[in-house]
Amino acid sequence: MIRERFSYRQTFATILADKPEHIEAAKAGMLAARQVLEAYIARDPFFSTTFDPYIPDSDDLIITRMADATRIAGVGPMAAVAGAIAWAGIDAMQEAGAVFGVIDNGGDIALISDRDIRVGVHAGEAALSNRIAFVVPPQDSVLGICTSSATVGPSISFGVADAVTIFSCNVALADAWATSVCNQILTDDLSVMDRINPDDVRGIFVIMGEQQVTWGMLPPIVRAEVDERLISAGEEHYEFRKPGQTFDHVISDMVAREKRRRLFEDADRKMRDGHFVDLEDSDIHHQY
Repeated sequence: MIRERFSYRQTFATILADKPEHIEAAKAGMLAARQVLEAYIARDPFFSTTFDPYIPDSDDLIITRMADATRIAGVGPMAAVAGAIAWAGIDAMQEAGAVFGVIDNGGDIALISDRDIRVGVHAGEAALSNRIAFVVPPQDSVLGICTSSATVGPSISFGVADAVTIFSCNVALADAWATSVCNQILTDDLSVMDRINPDDVRGIFVIMGEQQVTWGMLPPIVRAEVDERLISAGEEHYEFRKPGQTFDHVISDMVAREKRRRLFEDADRKMRDGHFVDLEDSDIHHQY
């Protein structure tokens, strides 16, 4: 088996395949999908910023997959972007003749397989994090295994779950529902699960601190020791990782740096645009 990392702009993926040509097919499929997506966003920027379901003016496959999936899950189109790009890569691998292929695009996985595959669960500081894995049986058709977290990574989340993992044959839908469930599920409120159609989603596994929630049909779960070095998190995570530091701490540091950078950029922009008022000219005075 060949394992190769692939990164392009915001895509940080790990590809597993039996043959080099299948690796290249996966890369080509993901790049082609990204190019279509970027071209569409250039003429319709709202597609990339809204948090609400959106009907796009496009019949391109990656655009419709993202829009259709997120409309079902009640989130914005970009909530399905990683899964949709991974799906495009697997489609290309199949077209190249692959019967085995895995693309992990930052925690959102698309796969086909003629053998059992173990998929580890990373859930930040939760007790089960890096200690269990799903044993996924052979899959003749594409399977999506997508995970969202409110405590790990830089993605925007409105929830509290350490990990929400969704299994679906529709990879974009697995990604969209992972985001939607993670945004809404609480330790004392699981009602978001009532909206999910079992014809669309095979199973759900949720970790919230010490609590675990299961829904539908899941692959067998076994004890495992997940190697964090296999996480598809981008080369900068390895560059900035200090001895003894977990990837969660690396990501938290990077998010903090990015927030500071954006704050200063916003302040500079407002200064240039004249949105700040000199204190001596202000009608507001503070007394100490």
